[in-house]
Amino acid sequence: MKTLMKMVVLISICGFIRMAIAQEAEKKEEIKYGWLKSTVGNVSFTQNTFDNWSKGGEDSWSWQSDILAKFIKKEPKYEWANNGKLSYGKTQVGHDARKAADEIKLESVYTYVLNWPVNPFVSGMGQTQFTKGYNYTVDPKVEISNFLDPGYFTESIGFKYAPSDIIQTRIGAASKQTVTDKFADIYAKGDKFRVEYGAESVTDLVVKLGQNLLYNSKLELFSTVNRFDEVDVNWDNLFTVKATKYINVIWNLRLYYDKDISSQRQLKETLAVGLTYTIL
Repeated sequence: MKTLMKMVVLISICGFIRMAIAQEAEKKEEIKYGWLKSTVGNVSFTQNTFDNWSKGGEDSWSWQSDILAKFIKKEPKYEWANNGKLSYGKTQVGHDARKAADEIKLESVYTYVLNWPVNPFVSGMGQTQFTKGYNYTVDPKVEISNFLDPGYFTESIGFKYAPSDIIQTRIGAASKQTVTDKFADIYAKGDKFRVEYGAESVTDLVVKLGQNLLYNSKLELFSTVNRFDEVDVNWDNLFTVKATKYINVIWNLRLYYDKDISSQRQLKETLAVGLTYTIL
């Protein structure tokens, strides 16, 4: 399992680099200083109703809303990048409504520009969810998560390599905190506040694959100092197809692996068609 995970991560990084090099063949734009602000939201809704339908079926509906925010201050001597992701949605088949998406993620990275191949940075990240989560494989359902239960916070310092706006990688020493309350046994081995020290690597990739197709990828790796052979993986991939000015088709694939929570990798896939709107 460990060998397979390492191969997947290595192949993924090589694919990132290869696509970035190909994109570098394009003409570079002049660097623009100041604030770059972007806040985009999308809402999708699906509903099915059956009445005396001979082929069978069950009433259902689902909805999801996402807000992606980016605030970047770029100056000759530094860059301060702030990113936020808010996501929430529900789905219902019959009479049982369940969560389909629930995420709060905030990240801030300050890079001091020395005009070297790599530049020093410090960063902070926080991640949790809005509402309660349940295990539906048992009856009755059992609560297994809530707001800041768990909550994840990571601070790191190191060096960042950003050859273009398409791809950037940073690696450094990191401290990761897991905050829990009722579910410490599931997420933090019984501790309500768990601290881990180790190394973190984060690779961001933004590639325009076609006139109306955009690919965003974020690969986060973390390993503690006493278990460098075990790597926590959080790989988020987002494909966005712009169908019209206000309608997008979005496919999201997320791979997650943390041996402290489960010995098996976790996958989540979402396909949605919805209304996209620019907030800022």
